[in-house]
Amino acid sequence: MIKFRALCICGTHSRVHGVCHVPGFGFWGVTMCMKPESIFLSLIIQGPQSPGKNIDVMLRPLIDELKELWYNGVKTYDSFRHEHFIMRAALMWTITDFPGYGMLSGWSTHGRLSCPYCQENSKAFHLPNGRKISFFDCDRQFLPPDHLFRRNRNDFKKGHVENLAPPKRLSGDDIHRQILQLLEILFGKPSQRQVIEGFGHWHN
Repeated sequence: MIKFRALCICGTHSRVHGVCHVPGFGFWGVTMCMKPESIFLSLIIQGPQSPGKNIDVMLRPLIDELKELWYNGVKTYDSFRHEHFIMRAALMWTITDFPGYGMLSGWSTHGRLSCPYCQENSKAFHLPNGRKISFFDCDRQFLPPDHLFRRNRNDFKKGHVENLAPPKRLSGDDIHRQILQLLEILFGKPSQRQVIEGFGHWHN
């Protein structure tokens, strides 16, 4: 008998620990999974400083265990049914701020292509004075086609009417194909010296 339970990993770069939640509570899972009895410690980051790119190295044991839980599962006892079953687990989502998202996913959250949804279709631009990146008026493309803001020429970019549709939302297969185009990735801080083709042009 095989059962599936949801496993949510929640963490932030400003904390020195990571925690796992095991909901499995049906409709009330959102509130019940945050109770202390449903939380267990998954990793401890040494010291108060952010690990930066070394987060890859620190997460390696956790990733190995998640792969083991998904492919092979572990024999677990169900105290309600009084029987054993093979429990499997999958990483469903992560909860972080934007810098934490960059560290965890490997997608750089700096520069013109920092938006992981728009990617090479980003409408971000350099400000003429200071050369900083601005994402002003990039969000109108996500409005419904008949929204009044799309035709507003005064309160957003002067004289600009937004007629374009938002970028295509990538599927898991699309993302996998992109990853297959990359070379072997170095883990940890040595990756800072690695030059990856296409970086800053179609990926970040």
